[in-house]
Amino acid sequence: MKKILLVDDEEGIQLLYKEEFEEDGYSVDSAYNGEDALELFKQNPPDLVILDINMPGMNGIEVLRCMKEANPDLPVILSSAYQEYKQDFGTWASEEYIVKSANLDELKKAVKKYLD
Repeated sequence: MKKILLVDDEEGIQLLYKEEFEEDGYSVDSAYNGEDALELFKQNPPDLVILDINMPGMNGIEVLRCMKEANPDLPVILSSAYQEYKQDFGTWASEEYIVKSANLDELKKAVKKYLD
């Protein structure tokens, strides 16, 4: 079973994404901040990461950089409510940049692309 690491500080997003991706047959680990995400990443390496950008403490761009330094081949999907981060050079290391939406089709399609 493929494992997703979901990193988002919003509990509602965490619950929604976890439920949706577990229904699709993936195992999902969750972290509410960058520091916890990096701990999970080291302890139990995921097959893919869905990563929020705007979080308290370490932001998603910093987490992305740390993860890619450790595992350059790891697919990371940035999922943010803000389009303006898309122009940030730091986001270019991710495989996908998806603006959060109530419709998860685009996110699910991206996950399937990298895990199937």
